[in-house]
Amino acid sequence: MTLYPKLILDALATVTYPGTKKNLLESEMVADNLRIDGMKVSFSLIFPRETDPFLKSTVKAAEAAIHYHVGKEVEVNISTEFKPAKPPKSEKLLPNVKNIIAVSSGKGGVGKSTVAVNLAISLARLGYKVGLLDTDIFGPSIPKMFGVEDARPYAVNVDGRDLISPIEHYGVKLLSIGFFVSPETATLWRGGMACNALKQLIGDADWGDLDFLILDTPPGTSDIHLSLLQLLDITGAVIVTTPQQVALADARKGIDMYLNEKVNVPVLGLVENMAWFTPAELPLNKYYIFGKEGGKNLAEQLNVPLLAQIPLVQSICESGDNGAPAATNIETVTGQAFLNLAQAVLTVVRRRKAQK
Repeated sequence: MTLYPKLILDALATVTYPGTKKNLLESEMVADNLRIDGMKVSFSLIFPRETDPFLKSTVKAAEAAIHYHVGKEVEVNISTEFKPAKPPKSEKLLPNVKNIIAVSSGKGGVGKSTVAVNLAISLARLGYKVGLLDTDIFGPSIPKMFGVEDARPYAVNVDGRDLISPIEHYGVKLLSIGFFVSPETATLWRGGMACNALKQLIGDADWGDLDFLILDTPPGTSDIHLSLLQLLDITGAVIVTTPQQVALADARKGIDMYLNEKVNVPVLGLVENMAWFTPAELPLNKYYIFGKEGGKNLAEQLNVPLLAQIPLVQSICESGDNGAPAATNIETVTGQAFLNLAQAVLTVVRRRKAQK
């Protein structure tokens, strides 16, 4: 009788390791040091720890399997190795989305949603397939800013699954919890409920193939941010701030959250919103009412790109309130500023991917 590796491995495939409920080969417990010398067989079994309660019984079962399936005359020598089990890979949602950009801010009131909305529209104007997800479960603003507050998503059947069909406007696919709750009613949900609702908006929606999905995240750091990091393979974050020192201090915290080694999401750059005030009647004048170039200086200090400086113009607020965001008109100063932001984001994303 001649022994060869497949005989031994086939025998070991009949042994189930109780720790994983899979056989020894599926559990990746057979080391690659299998040796055959005549009728002598030696190899190692890999266990997650020395105190494994199934160690002795598994070794005995492996030896018995070889004797039963190969031959009683085989001399079996099994040693043990110890290596911590690999954590199970968590499957990220939305594999058909090429780039997922989180638009974040350390504090509220800096125009994060305005930037997210206009970035999404600008990317769509440049010919990309774009989605925008309002992840601010407690303060959704996307329906109003797009002028689609009365819209209601409907269900579509895709491959046997009933999915939510996003609302489409200005070439952007939209979803928000604001489509499902009354705008006059406060959303009183605990963190777990909010995270479950968010997971449905991501995983139970028919986003299709997208070049970009823009995430309008809540201000600060919260359970929502952690859920997004767990559910999605985020390409990078765009941090929004205003020039004043309080906003800059919070922007630092937002940047630190993404760069934390446990999170490790690239910061694509910083957007300085309300960089200066320009009155409509004096379009060439700049008044630095919140301070001058605070965002630019912070970007230099933290060595992240300054993607754009967006001026404070009354029409930005009015266009958002009226459901016609500034990016819908590139003839204006602000429309052009947001188009430049989109082009800067495209450049940074391409550079990041080229470095991988």
